[in-house]
Amino acid sequence: MDKLIITVTVDSSVSYPDNPYCPKMGDVKTTAEEYNRAVDSGASVCHVHGVHHLEDEIQSDGRQLSSVNFDGWQELHTRIKEHANPILHYGIASARMPDKVKLMDQKPEFMSYCFNAHDECFQPNKNRAPKCTYAIHPIEELREFMRNCNAKGVRPDIECFHTGAFFNMMELRKEGLLEGNQWATLFVAWPGGAWTPPTPQALMSLVDHCPDYCTWSLSSMDYDVNTNWHILTQAILLGGHVRVGWEDNPFLSPGVYAETSALLVDKIVRISRELGREIASPDEARAIIG
Repeated sequence: MDKLIITVTVDSSVSYPDNPYCPKMGDVKTTAEEYNRAVDSGASVCHVHGVHHLEDEIQSDGRQLSSVNFDGWQELHTRIKEHANPILHYGIASARMPDKVKLMDQKPEFMSYCFNAHDECFQPNKNRAPKCTYAIHPIEELREFMRNCNAKGVRPDIECFHTGAFFNMMELRKEGLLEGNQWATLFVAWPGGAWTPPTPQALMSLVDHCPDYCTWSLSSMDYDVNTNWHILTQAILLGGHVRVGWEDNPFLSPGVYAETSALLVDKIVRISRELGREIASPDEARAIIG
């Protein structure tokens, strides 16, 4: 079984806005320090959101997504790479296509794109209004994304909230737009209309149907914190990889926020080693992903 690749996410401004430890949007220095601590703890992939702002309502194009501050992204990129050499993975799959393409010029190794519709509704605190993202990603849009990835030398992180993403992946592979081994992130318990339950049966179904040319990682956002850690443990046992951090779930145990995302990395490292699976360094992760 391959060593475990740990992806870390730091930005919880949308998913868990009550997190008292998350840096304010635009505080690039503190955000970079958070990523660097997590890498020191064992994360080999940094899933970054740069500087962005979620739109307050659905726009004229029928989408509610995120606007991007390009200088903020570049500064974060530089600060992380100056500290160590993790895989730099540009997230914010909810950005619009022109912004995604422009961000590719900053040369991240990976960039996320949702291969099914975006339909997310974050409301961990029922006393707060939910924060939502909505967008349909038709197959022609996915083709455009892959054409730009291939032209600019950026690998896709294929976000899969349900098995419809696998269908789109297979179609693009037939057309020659997806070649070689691919990196896929499977999502369970993310609230909204693209929700997949965080159960062993649901995870097994995703894994069983995930194309065999994919190396997969699991992200879980279950508000039941114990369920969250249980399903991540199952992913480790199945030979998959995991994503942890403040964006996905900021709690070490019920009601207890992790003061840094590095503590969440520390916990998944302990779990993995107890199960007899060692942790991949950034260069080992690059070799595993291919």
